[in-house]
Amino acid sequence: MLRIDCPCCGPRDHDEFRYGGDASVIRPAHDDADFEAWYRYVFVRKNPAGAHREHWQHVLGCRQWLIVERDTRNHAIASIVLARRPSR
Repeated sequence: MLRIDCPCCGPRDHDEFRYGGDASVIRPAHDDADFEAWYRYVFVRKNPAGAHREHWQHVLGCRQWLIVERDTRNHAIASIVLARRPSR
């Protein structure tokens, strides 16, 4: 079972989280009218073997969005950080 160490709640089973997609994909500008740019953003994804940055949300806990760096070959997690750091 994949265990995710939430920075707010501590280690939890992956069942408490929702996968939110590739964290390395850059969204086009909101006013960008380029159909191809939006098509690539929404539908075209790589399927990497190895280190990968992903968005996960802790839906059954603190509800925070996280960026998880995970190896897709063995599910080893290298790092976990909050996706949005609180303003100071």
